Amino acid sequence: MTDYHYDCIVVGSGHAGSCAAISAVQAGCKRVLMVEKAPEDWVGGNGYFTAGAHRTVHGGLHDLLPLVQNVTAEQVNNIDMEPYTTNDFTADIMRVGANKPNPSLVKAVVDGSRGTIEWLAESIGIPFVFSFNRQAYVVDGKQKFWGGMVLGVDEGGKGLIAAHRRALAKHGVEVWFDSPVTQLLTDDGVVVGVVVQRDGKDIQVHAPATILAAGGFEANREMRVEHLGGIWERAKVRGTPYNTGDGFTLVKPLHAKLTGDWAGCHSTCWDAHAPSDSGNRILTNQYTKSGYPLGVMLNSKGLRFVDEGEDFRNYTYAKFGRAILEQPEGWAFQIWDSKGAKYLRGEEYGEGIVKRIIGETLEELAARLVDEGLEDPSTFMHTMTQYNNAATQPNAAQRWNPAIKDGVSTQSSPSTRLDLPKSNWALPIDEPPYTAVKVGCGITFTFGGLAIDADTAQVLSDGVGEADSKPIPIKGLFCTGEMVGGLFYNNYPGGSGLAAGAVFGRKAGRSAARLLGIGHS
Repeated sequence: MTDYHYDCIVVGSGHAGSCAAISAVQAGCKRVLMVEKAPEDWVGGNGYFTAGAHRTVHGGLHDLLPLVQNVTAEQVNNIDMEPYTTNDFTADIMRVGANKPNPSLVKAVVDGSRGTIEWLAESIGIPFVFSFNRQAYVVDGKQKFWGGMVLGVDEGGKGLIAAHRRALAKHGVEVWFDSPVTQLLTDDGVVVGVVVQRDGKDIQVHAPATILAAGGFEANREMRVEHLGGIWERAKVRGTPYNTGDGFTLVKPLHAKLTGDWAGCHSTCWDAHAPSDSGNRILTNQYTKSGYPLGVMLNSKGLRFVDEGEDFRNYTYAKFGRAILEQPEGWAFQIWDSKGAKYLRGEEYGEGIVKRIIGETLEELAARLVDEGLEDPSTFMHTMTQYNNAATQPNAAQRWNPAIKDGVSTQSSPSTRLDLPKSNWALPIDEPPYTAVKVGCGITFTFGGLAIDADTAQVLSDGVGEADSKPIPIKGLFCTGEMVGGLFYNNYPGGSGLAAGAVFGRKAGRSAARLLGIGHS
């Protein structure tokens, strides 16, 4: 074998891994190597396929203005943005995770979010913007932000990874593509490097610190079936096809502690006609279909199956993919009339992006949906009639407001309320033309992962061989990104995944430098 020596090795070229590598250099590591099993054409992991949404604690509009690039002085007075506090962020993660997330991990992400966002913007050059198109509606002439999430990245994940690549080059990080890691090297239980397959050869790469940022197992059909269940074989992979759980195989000999929701994942409404086994590098996040709060969703039998208005989209979209997958045939229709359709985002629902089925009456729409798989138009019509009767309430149109949880529901009248409510934004679907889009389940990333120390991002062992069986740190090994377990259960607040990857990536890089005795902030 050929031997190489570095101060730090980062496994994975996505957002979290890039943050770790740059952090390590800034903390004092002189020679940092990033290894990526994918070819260079697939650089960026899942981060490339995102909208670049980052959730962070902030003090309101003027706190974040210095960090964004898409607001003029004239626009400032027309933006309505409430502060998002530490308590807000903490409560959102715990609430949507059914109070199961590890409190130490949650605290680390929340407390580190604002400083990390500033670091990303000022030190790495991430081009942050306010997400007007995704997280705000015009209400009374002002852009009203909702759902606690306000930051995106110019050009989404493409802009995010492009900025990282510039920063990696500036900081002198060496990057190897087409270089899968096949083994972790150890010396008396301490991780001292990796074995990499490169150009048909096995190469030993030594370093005091190795940082795993290799993603989850969402692109591995066998692992999806094993951990998530049989129906997940047919889920569509939203991002990179290279996240196949390799990182978890690497740590098995070390008895690394597995933790978190191994039966859960981030999954969302995804174009039913999208590719099955990987995302599209051009359209990326445009296959997302997140306009369901403005209408209703019906399955192939013509029945509703979720409360589309349960909460803001960014608190429900990561779990509704599962609900769709559990329906007959694993897909559903999203339905709007002209009132709702005018609010649909063009990048998701525009011409050339998605197949839209149109009808001038609901009966005509139902007939056309038969060709798309609707089994029973009469049940479809019965469902829509029941919904419209329950949604027809006095002054509903005047109270309807997509930027707040407006309480405009199907449950106002005892005589017409539905067994399955729509709790907010429930206007009748009664103004032609009527639009339908067929959606499936897109899997984004898996929630189960490795246990880490919340302060250092060091991987913990499962305590095998220890009398008290307590997790102990595995020296020389750190983890960030989607490989971290224990942070998300069942669901997650939109934008918190990229934020967490950056927070723990930054911590891991600093910890790597400390192993050399040179670590500094």
